[in-house]
Amino acid sequence: MLMSSDANPITTLTTPAEVAQWNADYLPADAVSTENGCLVCSSSRWPLIIDPQLQGIKWIKQKGSATERNLQIVRLDQKDLIRKLEIALENGCTIPIENLGETIDAVLMPVIQRVFIKRGTKLFIKLGDKECNFHPDFCLYLHTKLTNSHYPPKIQAETTLINFTVTMTGLEDQLLNLVVEKERPDLAPLSNDLVV
Repeated sequence: MLMSSDANPITTLTTPAEVAQWNADYLPADAVSTENGCLVCSSSRWPLIIDPQLQGIKWIKQKGSATERNLQIVRLDQKDLIRKLEIALENGCTIPIENLGETIDAVLMPVIQRVFIKRGTKLFIKLGDKECNFHPDFCLYLHTKLTNSHYPPKIQAETTLINFTVTMTGLEDQLLNLVVEKERPDLAPLSNDLVV
């Protein structure tokens, strides 16, 4: 099997226009953030985003609100979490669950694991004691600010762990973009906020 010498996973998983849209939606323009964006958008599992500087969740919020899907942002400690999740499952909404700790409530596991119940042509997911209709456009993002989180192997196997922690190279790229934006706005990539 032959492989070209200039093989690049980013060009396989996305297009320059899509990356430009991500940057417009506040995804930093450095290489690591672009790779993380590819993982978030291409993974078959729900992403579990490790995001201490909150750059990833800012992008998810902007990206979700820019699409026609209804974005419902929730936290595990909210009383109406299950109700919002039911609505999102049935209507095909995007739902980021912010600020997870190192444990995830067992009631969410059928959703995370995509444990479907098939009846005819419809799919259902059991959420607590209720079965919810599963809309194919439903999208779930799990988010934590913990830098050294230790999730059990079961969670790691059921999600795609994506580390949005800013690297030194990424910070250099973001600073360079800010300098170019100030000095030569005509050459600057789309504006991004630097979060350190």
